[in-house]
Amino acid sequence: MTRRLTDEMWSELLEVRLRRPESIGAALAARSRRELLGPSGHLFIVAADHPARGANGIPGDPMAMADRRDYLERVLTCLDDPRVDGVMASVDVLDDLAVLPGAGGWSALDGKVVIGSMNRGGLLGSSFELDDRFTSYDAEALAEAGFDGGKMLLRIDDADPGTLPTLVAVAEATSQLAARGLMAMIEPLPYRRVEGRATLVKDDDALIRAIGVASALGTSSAHTWMKLPAWGDVERVMRATSMPTLLLGGAPSGDPEADRAEWARALAVPHVRGYTIGRSLLYPPDGDVAAAVSAAADVLDAAVAAKTRPDHDDRFDLG
Repeated sequence: MTRRLTDEMWSELLEVRLRRPESIGAALAARSRRELLGPSGHLFIVAADHPARGANGIPGDPMAMADRRDYLERVLTCLDDPRVDGVMASVDVLDDLAVLPGAGGWSALDGKVVIGSMNRGGLLGSSFELDDRFTSYDAEALAEAGFDGGKMLLRIDDADPGTLPTLVAVAEATSQLAARGLMAMIEPLPYRRVEGRATLVKDDDALIRAIGVASALGTSSAHTWMKLPAWGDVERVMRATSMPTLLLGGAPSGDPEADRAEWARALAVPHVRGYTIGRSLLYPPDGDVAAAVSAAADVLDAAVAAKTRPDHDDRFDLG
């Protein structure tokens, strides 16, 4: 199989990094842009920001994402599918993609929705993991780059003092993004320390509480979107907000069909408007990234078609 990221492309990227770093800014300024939402009113976004907070692993391989060329190749393969609307990534990945050629243009970011990952300071496994400082983009930089918004991770643990400064920082960034008309994508998740390690709490009530906290951050919620998991009683969980919501994928479960069934169930909720999925697509069990992306796109297409049927029964009326 021909490599998506050829030796020539990789060498050119390394040369740009070494000798022509100004080309990155020029590529960002020149890229073609699109409206945030297309006719379907849904988004399919690939997530590529895990290594920026020291999270390189997937189940069975703790360093799967440590090979940058392989990682970029997987992201490019996702973006090649015309049904993928865009990418959410850290600054280094987006700078690389800006100068790598895409399937439909001279930049892989041409015509794509681009969301910058903002707070990557909560390093995986660190004692300060939940004090998730903003170490990447700020709202001003996202606007200058011509991006569509910023994503923020908000892990809430009532017993961890790092939660409070993260709450304040996310609120400030949400205000700054709203003032510029940019999406504030917030990923609120309940956490607690288990044997000293920050651990996700997979509990509907805890997630609903976190959604309520995240929804009220900042001086305006007009441009706030939620990024949420599809576990448990998803219909009940999604009633906690009126905001547009994208589903996160989480770590690959090893059962892609079960994952897609879970996504399909959540996508039936009216304000669940697509995906922001990373590892589940980038590292499928069989290694076929293109097939994993296509299968996820099929699920989203089916959900959009069901929502737009004239006889569609809206079972999830938020009123």
